Amino acid sequence: MVKRIHEIRDPIHNFIRLDSNERKVLDSRPFQRLRYIHQLGLTYLLYPGATHRRFEHSLGVMELASRVYDIITEPTNIFHDSVRDIIPSDYDLQYWRRVLRMAALCHDLGHLPFSHAAEIELLPEGWDHERLTVEIIHSENMENIWSDIKIKSDDVAKLAVGPKKFKDPKFGEWETILSEIITGNSFGVDRMDYLLRDSYHAGVAYGKFDHYRLIDTLRILPKTENGSVEPALGIEEGGLHSAEALLLARYFMYIQLYFHSVRRIYDIHLRDFLKEWLPDGYFHTAIQDHLRFNDNEVLTALFEAAENDKLMGYDSARRIINRDHFKLIYERNPRDIEKNPDVAKAVFQEACNQFGEQNARFDTYRQTSQGHDFPVITGDKQILSSLELSDTLKMFPIVAVDYVFINPEFRKEAEKWKEQNLKKIIMLKKEGK
Repeated sequence: MVKRIHEIRDPIHNFIRLDSNERKVLDSRPFQRLRYIHQLGLTYLLYPGATHRRFEHSLGVMELASRVYDIITEPTNIFHDSVRDIIPSDYDLQYWRRVLRMAALCHDLGHLPFSHAAEIELLPEGWDHERLTVEIIHSENMENIWSDIKIKSDDVAKLAVGPKKFKDPKFGEWETILSEIITGNSFGVDRMDYLLRDSYHAGVAYGKFDHYRLIDTLRILPKTENGSVEPALGIEEGGLHSAEALLLARYFMYIQLYFHSVRRIYDIHLRDFLKEWLPDGYFHTAIQDHLRFNDNEVLTALFEAAENDKLMGYDSARRIINRDHFKLIYERNPRDIEKNPDVAKAVFQEACNQFGEQNARFDTYRQTSQGHDFPVITGDKQILSSLELSDTLKMFPIVAVDYVFINPEFRKEAEKWKEQNLKKIIMLKKEGK
């Protein structure tokens, strides 16, 4: 007897289930490629357990998206006519549930080898992994699958990347809500799964939060009480602490894991290697070329280059393979920033002057989107901003890092140089000299 429902064991969600039609997407070449794309790039060089792949993360996103959909479309969880009016009929509800599940499953198809570590600066202008994802969803092989399972590729692509990346003016309120389930800043299940999964595999506790309670209290709510503004994903007041915990988990995972200085310098060395090794310094955007390329090809090239100083990218490759990465000599701190907000960049520029540009690296990041403002329905049915109800969210810190790295050959000399010159660098730059 042929099985209609297929179960996949998962360390985060226990069982993930797909029907036979959905398995056609799972078994497709674009999705199977994700078995060979590390979720966290080279992070396993620092956290040995972080060897998980985009494949299982995408399954987890599909599982969580299904749970959210079932909660927010439950009739007893819909409180306002303005929301009820945008929810489709029962037949269409089943169609959109399938579309949402497949969009969640496919949301990462466009990732390059080693995920985000290799994306910055390595795609031609106008390209990113979201655009590649849309192209793959619309590719001929995938179109045949969508036709077989009777859903539209445009609907899948829209929900997979959201209105900011799909660039289609025909994004309706319902499609916007569904894409927010996957990609939203506040309650996107992409974020929920990667925090839980990355925390588990890295062996840290920072990414844990009560996602069961959070999902059970999610609701579609108008952003204002009279419903005059488009609906959005919000939460019942009873789930507010779980929402705070999600956002705190994200903050701590960023500062403790994703932006760990050693993890970041490995990303920089990998990027430097790929710029030299790739033809013209860019990944191909032709879909067939993209699908042929994964972490295995890059790792093979890294090992070859690390053993032959005549090959392109030799120095960066050997630093990764031999763990001879550049060392941190300066990171941002409140005391220095108070005197000069650009102190890290000033230290980097002076380090380049002192030790040579080839011997210093600079890494900076500022969080631009926090997701702290979302609608909350209170016990007496008022709809308020989360910032009105949560002092925690009002005082939430932003993620901001600045790192200056130096060639390990100059580390002792650089530490001494920094000690002798930091005050002068701060004051000279502050005074504009």
